[in-house]
Amino acid sequence: MRYERKYKIENLSLSLVEQSIRLHPAGFRKIFPDRQVNNIYFDTSDWTTFKENVMGIAERKKFRVRWYGENLQEVEKPIFEIKIKSNQLGDKISYPISPFQLSNLDVLIKEVQKLSEAKVPLTPTLLNSYNRSYFGTPDGKFRVTIDRNMRYFSMTNNTQFYNYRVQDEEVVLELKYDETLDLATDRITQHLPFRMTKSSKYVNGIELVNS
Repeated sequence: MRYERKYKIENLSLSLVEQSIRLHPAGFRKIFPDRQVNNIYFDTSDWTTFKENVMGIAERKKFRVRWYGENLQEVEKPIFEIKIKSNQLGDKISYPISPFQLSNLDVLIKEVQKLSEAKVPLTPTLLNSYNRSYFGTPDGKFRVTIDRNMRYFSMTNNTQFYNYRVQDEEVVLELKYDETLDLATDRITQHLPFRMTKSSKYVNGIELVNS
C-alpha cells in the first residue's frame, strides 16, 4: 500500500506550483508527458461511498472507470479501478474492461457491477476530467502529480453527456510513496511550501454539481 498526501492549492498559479517542484532539493523531474485524465465514478443509490468519504470512515472503497486522452465519447482503453482506503494508506485494484460509448453505458454498468462484487447495485454518479503533470525523484521512490482544470458533470439523472457543467480552478498536488518510506518523507515535505489538506475529487465534484 502507499501514502497519498494531498495539497489543495488555491490563489497560486500553476507555473509557480510547478516551479516549487522543479526547484525541490530532492531533484524532482518530469517522468511522463502531461495528459488528460477522465473518470466515471460509481456509487450506490444511497450514496454509500460519498458518505463514507465525508465521514472519514477508516476502511472504505471507491469505484471508478478511468481512461486517458481527450475523447469523451468513444472510450477505447478504459480501466475499472477499485480504490481501497485503510486509514491513511491507499491501494488500487485495476481491471482492463471493454471499450464503450459514453452515450450507452448499459454494458459498462453490468461489467462494473460484476467486477466490483458489490452486494448492492452501483450506478454512474459523476464524470470528471482534469489535466495532470507527473514528477518523480531520481531514485523513483517519491512521485508528485499536479492536477488542474477540474471539470465535472453530474450523471445522477442524466447519462447523456454534452459538455461539462462545472469547472473548478483549484490545483491539487499529490505526493505518493510506498508505506515503507513514511519515516523518510520529512526531507520531501519540509520543502513543500503548501499545507496538506483532505481533498477528494469525487466529493468535491458531487458537492459542486449539486450546489
